[in-house]
Amino acid sequence: MLAISRHPRFARAAATATALTAVGVLALPGAAHAAPDQVPYTTSYQAPDRLDEPVRTTGCRTAPVVPPGVTTAQEMESGGVARTYTVHLPKRYDPRRSYPVVLSFHGHKRTSQWQEELSGFSALDTIAVYPQGLIGTDGESAWQGAPYSAPVDDVRFTSDLLDRLQRQFCVDNKRIYAAGKSNGGGFVGVLACRMPGRIAAFAPVAGAYYPQSGPCQPSRPSSVIAFHGTADATIPYEGNPAKGLPALPDWLADRAERNGCRPEAKSSRPRPQVEVQRWTGCDKSSRLVHYRVEGAGHVWPSTGPNNDSSTPTVIDATPVIWKFFRGSTLRR
Repeated sequence: MLAISRHPRFARAAATATALTAVGVLALPGAAHAAPDQVPYTTSYQAPDRLDEPVRTTGCRTAPVVPPGVTTAQEMESGGVARTYTVHLPKRYDPRRSYPVVLSFHGHKRTSQWQEELSGFSALDTIAVYPQGLIGTDGESAWQGAPYSAPVDDVRFTSDLLDRLQRQFCVDNKRIYAAGKSNGGGFVGVLACRMPGRIAAFAPVAGAYYPQSGPCQPSRPSSVIAFHGTADATIPYEGNPAKGLPALPDWLADRAERNGCRPEAKSSRPRPQVEVQRWTGCDKSSRLVHYRVEGAGHVWPSTGPNNDSSTPTVIDATPVIWKFFRGSTLRR
């Protein structure tokens, strides 16, 4: 069981974001800065209006603002709106070495705590961050790009959040990753279109790729590993034309074309009920991999019971995603 530090504002944060902003009562923890000669991971600074550029990390060799080994709720402001997230540092976090960051986005109606328990990235040697979506038009939490999401800029929030993390912690700016489930997976697809110059790899699981996310015009190819169950009744594998949801083969073909990959994927079966499709020849060393889990529903695949289902699948998505992430580094 992951250790979670419960914050009294956590459950209320999404519902009260507008009110907090209006009365200006956000309490923002201070961020420590290292001297420029202490920052080994430098590419370029990000101008305020540039979301898709690497940012220099200034949080190395400074005491962390949250205790290592414990999940801690945090608040910040983005675009004039109060936002919340939870962060988990490795138990043996050392500010003298750089760490990857994994952003893990929850699904529709879910919370950052739910996503932490579901995806389990806090058990890995990474700075694991679980952003909280705001209340959408249906009264439930959601992310940008869905027909029910709030009218906020979650891409800007993601960029602002990364800026903050890089000020507070020793982040390797070449190893920032994003994963998500369902609506959160769809938002990861949005980030692959909008921020491939800053995020090294993307892992949507049971992703909801709604047309409301807008046109996909990435600045560069992106490395993507996608999971989807063939028995997903919420986001059908074969798509849902009434909702504008594409069939997974069509979404993958579009992604392969954008990455300059060869159109035909190579297929393998590492175990029964799992087909792995890998595209080759992709531009700029990008990678595209798809795990087609036969008979699986709208779940984060796991060989043990999890928040999604008491019925295990035949594969664990998280270690596969982590291996994919570890093999992905942002290249300019």
